Amino acid sequence: MLRRWILAILMATCGVLVAVTQLADGLPVVGGVELLVFLVLALLLSPWAFPRSVDAAEAQRASAVDGRPIVYWRPGCHYCLRLRFSLGGLARRAHWVDIWRDPAAAAAVRAVAGGNETVPTVVLGDQAVVNPDRAWFRGQLRAS
Repeated sequence: MLRRWILAILMATCGVLVAVTQLADGLPVVGGVELLVFLVLALLLSPWAFPRSVDAAEAQRASAVDGRPIVYWRPGCHYCLRLRFSLGGLARRAHWVDIWRDPAAAAAVRAVAGGNETVPTVVLGDQAVVNPDRAWFRGQLRAS
């Protein structure tokens, strides 16, 4: 569980340390701005930046019923962040599965990614795409 939050905790801690240093140097405004930047980075690197994750079995059942794609991701993955933010509100049309939370999800990714846990991996029906093109995936979500 802690592994999912380690980058966010690290960013927040660095932000506090930088802010305290700036305060000690008599630069409270600079310290406050830098703290804010680090806290935003911490938020972006946290699991909160993604739609609610479900486990792999639940995502597979739901996808079979509603036809929506499954996105396997992990916290701190900058490719996952790029995909997530390029989708905007369309991201809610997919089932998101955190591979660090669910060992079965990590196994599913390894099965389609040549033994690696490469994310993001999108499964749409019987097609699996590792590191999908964002424009292609947006089109798939709009169509679903």
